[in-house]
Amino acid sequence: MVPALRYLVGACGRARGRFAGGSPGACGFASGRPRPLCGGSRSASTSSFDIVIVGGGIVGLASARALILRHPSLSIGVLEKEKDLAVHQTGHNSGVIHSGIYYKPESLKAKLCVQGAALLYEYCRQKGISYKQCGKLIVAVEQEEIPRLQALYEKGLQNGVPGLRLIQQEDIKKKEPYCRGLMAIDCPHTGIVDYRQVALSFAQDFQEAGGSVLTNFEVKGIEMAKESPSRSIDGMQYPIVIKNTKGEEIRCQYVVTCAGLYSDRISELSGCTPDPRIVPFRGDYLLLKPEKCYLVKGNIYPVPDSRFPFLGVHFTPRMDGSIWLGPNAVLAFKREGYRPFDFSATDVMDIIINSGLIKLASQNFSYGVTEMYKACFLGATVKYLQKFIPEITISDILRGPAGVRAQALDRDGNLVEDFVFDAGVGDIGNRILHVRNAPSPAATSSIAISGMIADEVQQRFEL
Repeated sequence: MVPALRYLVGACGRARGRFAGGSPGACGFASGRPRPLCGGSRSASTSSFDIVIVGGGIVGLASARALILRHPSLSIGVLEKEKDLAVHQTGHNSGVIHSGIYYKPESLKAKLCVQGAALLYEYCRQKGISYKQCGKLIVAVEQEEIPRLQALYEKGLQNGVPGLRLIQQEDIKKKEPYCRGLMAIDCPHTGIVDYRQVALSFAQDFQEAGGSVLTNFEVKGIEMAKESPSRSIDGMQYPIVIKNTKGEEIRCQYVVTCAGLYSDRISELSGCTPDPRIVPFRGDYLLLKPEKCYLVKGNIYPVPDSRFPFLGVHFTPRMDGSIWLGPNAVLAFKREGYRPFDFSATDVMDIIINSGLIKLASQNFSYGVTEMYKACFLGATVKYLQKFIPEITISDILRGPAGVRAQALDRDGNLVEDFVFDAGVGDIGNRILHVRNAPSPAATSSIAISGMIADEVQQRFEL
């Protein structure tokens, strides 16, 4: 059991701080492998698995891969509600391989990020996945930012981030000729990659090891089977029933959910506490016109302000050679709302009534107003960007893509920054593990996170 993990409990009364011990139950594992799904040709209603992972994003796929490589004799399936894998948070992020400098020393996030970045680089080399270790500068443009920059540098050293150094104006110019700054942290270990390509490679590894992937399976129910279905050779060997919106069913022994933007709703299906709630924040990017991409060579980030929850607008090169500027951070009115006017009444009411958003907004009112203003008026964002690269003008940029971040929020308006696992109530609580919160930088840390989840699954379910 990893001691730094945070756990929630349901009404069954397990103690906060760790999972109570539980046995797999009387059923045990079936002898041999249940019939796997082959090429999508089998009906979901006839499929059964030892372990099912709900969620086909990078964390779910990495976890599925880790589990099947560790337990090759078990049948493992992945369920994804979309027709394709890794299309939401995994497919809508900046593509940065983070170094681990920002996080509290000795925290799980810091350790997983530093470990995860090294593992990710090694994995990409082994699989022939293109990446660029282009580095990052965290740049102080005002005198008042220098103490914060120096404190961040010390934090990075404590976290074991490789290659860090503080540099002055002349060295900033050597690395980024068009960037203005008084002092910067040079993070040479930062890079970029296409995370969807990485996630699909995880899926390929998983399937080649015998795992099954079922897409177009939107989960609407997770419950214990009430009785053995007639004419079923599986009987009660697979006591958990997962139902989708089409009326199809999957049966399994154990469930791990990695549902991202829907992690709170999926976990509630098994009777979990509703907190922490997921509040969606949209991040809009701008694009630097191709003829101006020479202005940026690597990642350029501002010095973060600890009073506010996000890192701020930054310059990010992409694997295709384009330069993204952003993102901002504004409330999304739909959990998969990638456009400004995407709206879901259900999602909005859930945010207002059930989350701590009102308290968060009151605590960060000026920041929120500024972010909304910059989202509406390009000139405001350009003025901010010019602090770093004065040559950029409003005619040099275009509106670009957007992503939605699943931010876990407690009822007091606090951002949940640590990992949160949860189980259901009653019998199902011994057979299910919900990843309620896998905070940024989850993509960078995905291989390290998957090892942690596989450890937890192995101990929790006594595999």
